[in-house]
Amino acid sequence: MNGNGKRVLVGMSGGVDSSVTAYLLKRDGWDVIGVTMKVLPQDCISRAEDKCCGPSAIADARGVAHALGIPHYVVDEADQFEKLVIDYFSSEYRAGRTPNPCVMCNEKLKFGNLWTKAKALGAEYIATGHYAIIEHHQGDPEGQGRAVLRKGLDDRKDQSYFLFSLRQPQLQRALTPLGGMTKPEIRDIARSLGLKVADKVDSQEICFVPGNDYKAFLRSHLGEQEFHRGGIYDTTGTFLGEHEGIEMFTIGQRKGLPGGSPYPLYVIDIDADRSRVIVGPESELVRGEFEIDNVNWHIPEPAEPLEITVKIRYAHPGAAGVIEPSDTGTHRIRLTEPQRAVTPGQAAVLYVGDQVVGGGWIVRKASPIQLHAAAA
Repeated sequence: MNGNGKRVLVGMSGGVDSSVTAYLLKRDGWDVIGVTMKVLPQDCISRAEDKCCGPSAIADARGVAHALGIPHYVVDEADQFEKLVIDYFSSEYRAGRTPNPCVMCNEKLKFGNLWTKAKALGAEYIATGHYAIIEHHQGDPEGQGRAVLRKGLDDRKDQSYFLFSLRQPQLQRALTPLGGMTKPEIRDIARSLGLKVADKVDSQEICFVPGNDYKAFLRSHLGEQEFHRGGIYDTTGTFLGEHEGIEMFTIGQRKGLPGGSPYPLYVIDIDADRSRVIVGPESELVRGEFEIDNVNWHIPEPAEPLEITVKIRYAHPGAAGVIEPSDTGTHRIRLTEPQRAVTPGQAAVLYVGDQVVGGGWIVRKASPIQLHAAAA
């Protein structure tokens, strides 16, 4: 997609991916402006110096912009990041769900609030270093264009999962030049340009959670007094012990559970209403169907059951299934093969081939204790 002098705002995190994104767009005729969002609240900065959008990352992004000969700006989104991402993150754990802050950050900030800054700078598009393909199609007779979101070429790096919640207006003004490339190719380009970030290690953690220890973060952010303490039960309703807060647990977890069981115990449900953690054998983690709500469709909403492949978390390889139509906004997905640890609060992203056709948020099923009682 040749820029022909059109202006694009590139979100620069200080990493190799966004740096090469800026270079490729400038090479292809775009008028490139680099912008780095300062998103970490003050109490996080000292504990996340090397994270994306931390102080060292901002310095790296500024250095790359200087090397490429493009302007660079820093915008302070710390207040909005705390409201839209960190507060969401904390509230989901308090509700017994497992959040996905990267999806929320992309929707609300990178392709949301940042658009206001892009327009103020005269930019027509926002570009990021995501490994995903966004195809821009010609407009219909009314002049409305259409964008299609597809998996990135490199299966190991594909990040289309994290972009599923973007609406059409967001996709139509989004560019992801790295979607058709592999990581080694990106690093080779950076080395050929002499960029010091060429061999910078990829971040594997949530940017605002030092050491990837979300429990320590919640203790610091919420305070121990805000945790929902309660009991640990098996699926028959038998009390097994106490816990220090449902916020410390997620579906599939083994650590922190009572001993003495003849088989390993796993968290199979979290009942936030009664502050209960419900445990059982690994076999009880397996689900053949589940429901999602707040579905964002990238195609016209199907009126008939649709065969799809669904990813129930980012690292999930995908599973075949069928999503059923709904009049209530909550859709049932029936899986061809049952899957382990279908986790409320996580995104379930729907694919047909390599195209993202939609996605939603996994909702909590009926309590295993209630189901067991009903069966009895």
